[in-house]
Amino acid sequence: MSKTTKTDWKRLEAMPDSSIDTSEMPELGDDFFQRAELHSSPKQAVTMRLDADVLAWLKGQGQSYQTRINKLLRAYMLAQQKQHS
Repeated sequence: MSKTTKTDWKRLEAMPDSSIDTSEMPELGDDFFQRAELHSSPKQAVTMRLDADVLAWLKGQGQSYQTRINKLLRAYMLAQQKQHS
């Protein structure tokens, strides 16, 4: 992991699986995995011009600013599609 967390990984690693509360997470059976499909949109490299302050703000949110730009654009796209359907 590239980001520092406050998680005590050594303590978690030492915990037995039986101490994990899975009561709100039903176990996924073989049927789920037989029907599961991975959907991922292909990425395409683009060059675009952004206002300097917009880019600075996005980069200031941390790593993966390009992923954030994509998520923002996707949310806008989906909102527009919903509005026009």
